[in-house]
Amino acid sequence: MVLSAIFFLDSKGKILISRNYRGDVTRASAERFAATVLETAAEDMKPVFHDANGCSYVYIQHNNVYIVALTRKNSNVLAILVFLERLVEILRDYFGSLEEESIRDNFVVIYELLDEVMDHGYPQVAEAKVLKEYVTQGANKLQVAKPPQAVTNMVSWRTDGIKYKKNEVFLDVIERLNLLVAANGQVISSEILGSIKMRSYLTGMPELKLGLNDKALFEAQGKAGPKKAVEMEDIKFHQCVPL
Repeated sequence: MVLSAIFFLDSKGKILISRNYRGDVTRASAERFAATVLETAAEDMKPVFHDANGCSYVYIQHNNVYIVALTRKNSNVLAILVFLERLVEILRDYFGSLEEESIRDNFVVIYELLDEVMDHGYPQVAEAKVLKEYVTQGANKLQVAKPPQAVTNMVSWRTDGIKYKKNEVFLDVIERLNLLVAANGQVISSEILGSIKMRSYLTGMPELKLGLNDKALFEAQGKAGPKKAVEMEDIKFHQCVPL
């Protein structure tokens, strides 16, 4: 994923703020996007499109603001969309609401954030919690000379120096069972949709190992294992989990 520039435009297509990371696009590219928005019906607008100059546009709309990413590379579109959504979350975390007025009132902070979340078109830090450690609201420059550890080792979900008198871990298993049963009582299909939520009160940066299924272990050891092993599909983990 490589971005050339990010533009914030109002509902009429006027540029509110922009950040050009690679210098291979101009404001004219954003103006072409604005013209496309004004000339195309809302139901016909596509979230990704290209122009004759080889520039690709990926955008999202939040309230009365368009956030547009421009690239000239063969970038991953889904990764760009995820990044734009994370950028919206960061700005909302700073300003409470992301709209045209809040952007006009916070130019300095937004420019600082755009410089920190991306470097030469490559995403760097996309966690508001980490950014707030050294980009403070209303500041014109970085407040600390040394970046926090979360920036360098990408541990954004946990701050440094955490200490607890009593080490505890709480697990909540939330499951939902879906069944499709025929009129004669036969089970046609069944599935369990669940999630495991953990709240940790542990000192430092401990490593916890959690086994969810014995099937893989039995297969690795060459054992038959249980006859009715549970097979898990479509599993999603938090970024702190080393798979």
